[in-house]
Amino acid sequence: MTAPTLSTWENRAKTLKIEGRAFIDGKYTAAIEGQTFDCLSPIDGRLLAKIASCTDADANRAVEVARTTFESGVWSRMPPGERKKVMIAFADLLNRHAEELALLETLDMGKPISDSLNIDLPGTVDALSWSGEAIDKVYDEVAPTSEDQLGLVTREPVGVVVAIVPWNFPLMMAAWKLGPSLATGNSVILKPSERSPLTAIRIAQLAVEAGIPRGVLNVLPGYGHTVGKALALHMDVDTVVFTGSTRIAKQLLAYSGESNMKRIWLEAGGKSPNIVFADAPDLQAAAEAAAWAIAFNQGEVCTAGSRLLVERSIKEKFLPLVIEALKAWKPGNPLDPDTNIGALVDAQQLNNVLSYIESGHAEGAKLVVGGKRTLQETGGTYIEPTIFDGVNNAMKIAQEEIFGPVLSVIAFDTVEEAIEIANDTPYGLAAALWTSNITKAHKTARALRAGSVWVNQYDAGDMTAPFGGFKQSGNGRDKSLHAFDKYTELKSTWIKLQ
Repeated sequence: MTAPTLSTWENRAKTLKIEGRAFIDGKYTAAIEGQTFDCLSPIDGRLLAKIASCTDADANRAVEVARTTFESGVWSRMPPGERKKVMIAFADLLNRHAEELALLETLDMGKPISDSLNIDLPGTVDALSWSGEAIDKVYDEVAPTSEDQLGLVTREPVGVVVAIVPWNFPLMMAAWKLGPSLATGNSVILKPSERSPLTAIRIAQLAVEAGIPRGVLNVLPGYGHTVGKALALHMDVDTVVFTGSTRIAKQLLAYSGESNMKRIWLEAGGKSPNIVFADAPDLQAAAEAAAWAIAFNQGEVCTAGSRLLVERSIKEKFLPLVIEALKAWKPGNPLDPDTNIGALVDAQQLNNVLSYIESGHAEGAKLVVGGKRTLQETGGTYIEPTIFDGVNNAMKIAQEEIFGPVLSVIAFDTVEEAIEIANDTPYGLAAALWTSNITKAHKTARALRAGSVWVNQYDAGDMTAPFGGFKQSGNGRDKSLHAFDKYTELKSTWIKLQ
């Protein structure tokens, strides 16, 4: 089978049917108040669809449907082995629609089609099938009691879950939430970002086709300050899970306190350090990884290696290797299978990234690569990968999450100084280090305040290991069996034996 070419993808895009309505109780429906917003492609600025802009009324309806469905037991009390079969069928159906979903993802948020098809879709399918496959292998417990007592510890689904997912990996981040929340028997309301809602809307119908009962999975597109706020404040929502900015994460915690103390689980921002010691085993590999860590997905990655900490004794040798490696990352048409950097998600994000580049100039950092908008003639939102040298960790570009391909290079002299700089951030999502010294690797990894630490590589892991952050990068964990903790309540039942 011949792989699709640029012209193939462009032709498919012209005829692709795009659904923009909300999905409630097993069917597509317009927003109750009839409002819509424009979904524009960052590739060229063209209108893709009018999207339902849901509000309080839609939130109330979706929560009522989700609660009724949950209480009915049609999904929540289905045997785990049966839910497993449906979840695997759902994953398989998404896999059969992989090219359609990848095209929607690329048109919607601007990532390269090769990434959508070869990274996002397999990751999505894996997350759903892994969670489904695991659910009938999670056992309850019997407490060690006296002979006249039987103590049972059981997991029960929490109820109605609201999943608010980001725009940078719209489908895969949704799957990280949907996998364990659905597998454990909850009813879910998925709220995609208004910047990239298309795949979330599409998979709702596929879920029903796969056998997930109507009302179990509902999708409400719209803005955070309208439908997102309404869901977060709703008194009949049991849990909100969120991936996005730290600012919104804090607001969701406040909404919980203002309403029913619903559980809030958060994966928020990051400013990840990538530490290269002089004894790194392969400086070329480290340089290529550093380029990938900031350029992949246009730098719109919560774990982006946006702070490159380099031991001063090798900096003059190492930085040119990074600069050379970054030359392979050139913005281009996301529908071209050879493109490895696409467009930023929209004009607002483009302007935000450009403002950080101006801040770097203003604070005295030295621009050595990129720093400008490019491909303006396309009407899209493209930017050159950018490197600043001579960065001080107190600078704005070193402290704040930019969410674009902007790399800050910081020199250090000792292991202790590297650790101090790495931890000097409000965030604690991820970190990496490069060294041939196994003792240094272990001790440094232990000292780094981050939820994931990679040694002699960048961004490793799969569904078997938990993902989440320390400090203001959030709480709770996605992926692995630990993710089930967010979607279940533990119940202790004590039985008196005669």
